[in-house]
Amino acid sequence: MAHTYILECSDGTLYLGSTIDLQRRLLQHSDGAGARYTAERLPVRLLWSAEFASIRDAFFSEKMLQGWSQPKKRALIEGRFGDLPGLSRSRREAPE
Repeated sequence: MAHTYILECSDGTLYLGSTIDLQRRLLQHSDGAGARYTAERLPVRLLWSAEFASIRDAFFSEKMLQGWSQPKKRALIEGRFGDLPGLSRSRREAPE
């Protein structure tokens, strides 16, 4: 099984990743060997994860979530699924 996950770094920022071995990857992040971004923002903690049938699906989910706003990611983490549509950015709306 593969996973997409969201970590919270010590500075409050979020890090998204995907892996085929979630426990091993979390240990790598905690040891400072997971990614440069998290190594510079230790400690990190797991806030959310989802399981997928393939790493391809997990990676696709990671990339989709990376495009989400911080409020939308927080709604997902907190399980406020009903809030997600209202937090979506419309691609048709021009920036002000």
